[in-house]
Amino acid sequence: MEEEKKEIQVRLVEGKKEVKKEEITDILKIISPGTSIRSAVEGIQKAKTGGLIVAYNEFTENIFEGGFKINSRVTPQRLIELSKMDGAIILSKDLKKILHANVLLTPNNSIASNETGTRHKAAERTAKQAETVVITVSQRRDEIALFYKNIKYVIRSTSDIIRRATEVLQILEKHKEVFEKNKNELDREELKKRPALAKSLLLIQRGIMIIKISETLKGYIIELGAEGTIVKSRLKEILYRVEKEIDDVIRDYTRLGLSRSKKILSVLSYDELLELENIKQCLGLSEDSDITSKGHRTLGRAGISEKEAGTLIKNFKNLVAILELKKEDLIPFFEEEKINEMLEKISHLKE
Repeated sequence: MEEEKKEIQVRLVEGKKEVKKEEITDILKIISPGTSIRSAVEGIQKAKTGGLIVAYNEFTENIFEGGFKINSRVTPQRLIELSKMDGAIILSKDLKKILHANVLLTPNNSIASNETGTRHKAAERTAKQAETVVITVSQRRDEIALFYKNIKYVIRSTSDIIRRATEVLQILEKHKEVFEKNKNELDREELKKRPALAKSLLLIQRGIMIIKISETLKGYIIELGAEGTIVKSRLKEILYRVEKEIDDVIRDYTRLGLSRSKKILSVLSYDELLELENIKQCLGLSEDSDITSKGHRTLGRAGISEKEAGTLIKNFKNLVAILELKKEDLIPFFEEEKINEMLEKISHLKE
């Protein structure tokens, strides 16, 4: 009967759902540079004593034994001293209180583990069985690792993350330069009433690449915690209006609608993005499509509201026609004061 219960438990553990991105983000924030936990594990790493830290929840109660109660606030110094003992340290769920120290972890040894050392096997099995956070500091490997449910995440040093983040930031800056150049070229082509589909595809391509690469940098910023303020600020500058520009260009050229085209574009890999024909298909355009901009992006930049631009596009179809409008064309749709204001804005655009 006991063996049967163990087998069922193992099957349940192995069949658990994938970890959500938000869960990992929250955990990385807890152990980011500047936090007590990060200072503690780095101190343990320098002391070369090794350590095993477990976040308590309702499932951990039955998988540790022995040790002694502490019930004290977490400080780096306390965790460093307590790690000198062989057993694991049990912290509260929010990792702010030390509950137990020098305990023996006893997770089900039938749970599969890819680790080799005793400490790391116990950590992986405990994380899977109790669905909790377990942090190991390896004495032999000189490595800090975080286990949570069915994943393992190696914590890199702050200097390594900053170096990687800086490299990604430089790549993003180069992409943004090309993005701005593409945007200016598209502006010129559209206002000169020339076919601008190729330029629009290049702008969409570069913009989506920026968004995709920025996700990697956002991960580094979370890992850096307080140390990532400058990188976070620079990323915000780079991303300013990029998504809005992409949305407006898609709206100007898509035949499928903004939402549907964006959904299809979001699943393209980097390699697929390099082929402009793939982007064209995501907009519902065929090989021989010759399409003119509807004008959402250009009219918005001129200070014409979305509602007004929508009325113009609905009735006059595209930017080329809108740029040629005269007062009498607009009388059925707007009041005289609004018509004069709109014509002045369109005139500025042409200039």
